[in-house]
Amino acid sequence: KLSGEVITTPFSFVATTSSLVSNNLTPIYADIDPKTFTMNPENIKKNISSKTTAIVPVHVFGNACEVEKIAKIAQENNLKVIYDAAHAFGIKYRDNSLLTYGDVSTLSFHATKLFHTIEGGALIINDDALVEEARLLINFGIDGIDSIKSLGTNAKMNEFEAAMGLCVLDDLEEITTKRKKIYEFYKTELKGLVIFQKRNKYSNLNYSYFPIVLKNEDQVLKIIKNLNNKDIFPRRYFYPSLDTLNYLSKEEVLECSRDVSSRILCLPIYPELKTKDQIEIISVVKASI
Repeated sequence: KLSGEVITTPFSFVATTSSLVSNNLTPIYADIDPKTFTMNPENIKKNISSKTTAIVPVHVFGNACEVEKIAKIAQENNLKVIYDAAHAFGIKYRDNSLLTYGDVSTLSFHATKLFHTIEGGALIINDDALVEEARLLINFGIDGIDSIKSLGTNAKMNEFEAAMGLCVLDDLEEITTKRKKIYEFYKTELKGLVIFQKRNKYSNLNYSYFPIVLKNEDQVLKIIKNLNNKDIFPRRYFYPSLDTLNYLSKEEVLECSRDVSSRILCLPIYPELKTKDQIEIISVVKASI
């Protein structure tokens, strides 16, 4: 069981932080690399204290963290590593699943993800004893028909969600191919006009998101307004930077996270996005810039 402080990233969906706070853990933010959007390992080192028990990095938009450097830091300081891998379904690192790194990786199966079950997710755990604890935890602590072994909750996947997941799995190759085509068209058309995320050279893409970084926040807001006027709804993902949350003490400003957060925009990408609609999105972005 973790306690005390956990080093994590301010550039993520709020659940990364709220899950820590709700379990009486104190999130300590390590700023990101402004090009990859993932935690800078050097910033992890300088935030380790006697109260630190774990590191919770995020594979942002499926972009692999520097997993080997993080593993070394964790080993040297006797820390657990739990990866927020919500975006990392299907990602390989040096030809192995990215999900095998760390003590635990958490996946999201929300409807917006590459693979989804409408809602839900999964835990990838590298410890058999911890697997058994997790199985008890998601089923009220019940370990038999008439036996309750520990405290737990209801976090089981229902049959309808499982059926949806099986349907998506059947079409996953086609879904990925379509997303790749859309992703590459965006990149070709917007190259030189916007900043793209720097990808980890040892990992592949799953084409889940298409983030762009603009010159300033005014450009972001202008693009959003112009797209909204055409009933197109991009998302400021991730915004705001989590070090601004009002239920946390604001001891430090995470400059890189706040800067990227203010200038980033994720453009629509989904398998059935029509080429004419994508061309319109690109046209609006270009005109707004």
